[in-house]
Amino acid sequence: MKTLPFLLALLAGLALSAVQAAEPIVIKFSHVVAPATPKGKAADRFKELAERYTQGAVRIEVYANGQLYRDRDEMTALRLGAVQMLAPSLSQFGSLGMRDFEVFDLPYLFPNKATLYRVMDGDIGKRLLARLEARNIKGLAYWDNGFKQVSANRPLESVEDFKGLKMRIQSSKVLDAQMRMLRAMPQVIQVMDVRTRLAEGAVDGTENTLSNFYSQRLHEVQKHLTLSDHGYLGYAVIVNKPFWDGLKPEIRAQLEKALKEATAYERRITQEENDNALAAIRAAGTTEIHVLPDTGRRAWQQALLPVHEQLSDLLGKDTIQAIYKIAAEVAREERPHNGKRQ
Repeated sequence: MKTLPFLLALLAGLALSAVQAAEPIVIKFSHVVAPATPKGKAADRFKELAERYTQGAVRIEVYANGQLYRDRDEMTALRLGAVQMLAPSLSQFGSLGMRDFEVFDLPYLFPNKATLYRVMDGDIGKRLLARLEARNIKGLAYWDNGFKQVSANRPLESVEDFKGLKMRIQSSKVLDAQMRMLRAMPQVIQVMDVRTRLAEGAVDGTENTLSNFYSQRLHEVQKHLTLSDHGYLGYAVIVNKPFWDGLKPEIRAQLEKALKEATAYERRITQEENDNALAAIRAAGTTEIHVLPDTGRRAWQQALLPVHEQLSDLLGKDTIQAIYKIAAEVAREERPHNGKRQ
């Protein structure tokens, strides 16, 4: 009986060897953040694993920091086949007319990562990725970059502090509504231009995760940073569907294995990377860090939760209600049992 696994492994190896005899398949993986971020490190890990598991039959070329395409251009490049793989932020799918992905932008929607991952890995996340196929895009996985913080050149400790500020956002109906609810003026700016526009004073502040805030050196041009955890930033790993469908099944299986492991790695390091970034920002001494007290956080939540209802028709009332239900389920599961033995 021991010979069966050996034979299966041998056949798999022979199949890959036959493919390997040809020129390597090149997959260009483009993204717009720094290599030393959760997404950047996961892309590099995927490259390492994919090339190992396919025994060199596939070569992954990772292009970071918008080296190939800026965030507004990369989706078009993918659909045209100029690049094979991306990991855009979930907000970017609005440019394809798929605004329901912007449900992830709703302020204070996800109370914790357990809720978030249950949504991503469950029916809601799968349904959203499946919708991409109508645009010749194959959704493969969700990557995490954590919760967002907010910064400006004046302290942002109450909702009144936002009034009149020009705040950079990604292109998103939800993020636009969020800033307007705070009486700020939302400004859509590509990620590669944010630091320059902040330094010039063209915008007053921005929102981002700590790892992005530090890797983009925004702490050098922002005097105040508030740890608000008010929103979420995540990505979808996607490929050009005709390209993906054209791969041999054995190659596709090994790439899926590599991506599954890279995704687990990415989610595992996200919090650590954000924690390390916060420590580095503190050490730099250029930015004063504010921590919202519980009363302040509740005030921000009360000010921003109306965005959920305001955009429910656009995002899907059923989807929002389903996420509320998942959050409640997670809360019940994590609630202490008052010391009673089970």
